[in-house]
Amino acid sequence: MAGAKNHDYHILPPDIWPLIGSISALTFTSGMVLYMHDMPNHWLVLGLGVAGLIATFFSWFSNIVKEAQAGDHTPVVQLHLRYGMILFIASEVMFFVGWFWSWFDFALFPSELSEVVGGQFPPKAIEAVMNPFDLPLLNTLILLCSGTTVTWAHHCLIHGDRDGLKKGLWLTIALGVLFTSIQAYEYANAPFGFGGNTYGSAFYMATGFHGFHVLVGTIFLIVCLVRTYKGHFTPEQHFGFEAAAWYWHFVDVVWLFLFVVVYVWGGWGAPIHG
Repeated sequence: MAGAKNHDYHILPPDIWPLIGSISALTFTSGMVLYMHDMPNHWLVLGLGVAGLIATFFSWFSNIVKEAQAGDHTPVVQLHLRYGMILFIASEVMFFVGWFWSWFDFALFPSELSEVVGGQFPPKAIEAVMNPFDLPLLNTLILLCSGTTVTWAHHCLIHGDRDGLKKGLWLTIALGVLFTSIQAYEYANAPFGFGGNTYGSAFYMATGFHGFHVLVGTIFLIVCLVRTYKGHFTPEQHFGFEAAAWYWHFVDVVWLFLFVVVYVWGGWGAPIHG
């Protein structure tokens, strides 16, 4: 019959949100540039960009959820969604490789920056570094525990245990919020600032972007929890949760590298704060 669907692929209908998202991203970056140059009305431009991005995320992702509930995510479509998520995580890995690269460059070759850091790392301007076996170690244990709880939730989902799925998600979200709270407290009481030297800049960029990823992952899991209470996800079709779990494990692994490289090795031999 003409017009009948005789394949397993999902053909997307025309949608306005990619265009709105592109315009919002341009508005947001323009607002950031205006903000950095302290130009007038930068908050208006920045606010419009942020509002547009939030609206795009909410509406676009809502459309994807509706597709999943309508049965459009066939096994072939789910496979390709997994490929997309794998490539996205790979791009995020390379993003953090850049920060690790800069950290190792500053730490291993401080003599090339002798005028700035005094030929040593951490630089002479850093009077003390954070104790890696205090709050950073606690946050490491928190993230490792959260990795086990999200795996438990996934296991419960596969075996049809909806109650266990909810409990696992609640625990993972709570641990994510606790991690973010502790990191905020750590930043507020840090013995060094963001600018002025390579150590502070590289430290806050690497750990700060990781903290942002934890925040995004927590929101990701909250959406999964809401969908769980709405009756979404089945043992056979739950890519939305699977993607969130993959992302969360990626966040866990990156933190392990940050803890060892930045907190333990990066501050080795320097005075400990507190």
